Amino acid sequence: MKKYLIVIEETGAGYSAYSPDMPGCVATGVTRADVEKNMRRKLSFMLNELREDGEIVPEPHTYSTYVELPA
Repeated sequence: MKKYLIVIEETGAGYSAYSPDMPGCVATGVTRADVEKNMRRKLSFMLNELREDGEIVPEPHTYSTYVELPA
């Protein structure tokens, strides 16, 4: 099993998300749970398409962390 980072941002209409490891992989949702579910489906779809087409499947290589700064 591989873990792909997704970045979720709140918008005026709900949430949007993208994956830095999979260019062009984006999704939206009304709730955070919706956008996570939609991204899981979209990532799965894109990875399957790449495999079926004999393309290279990108390895996950990004990560996230927080930086603490004084207020």
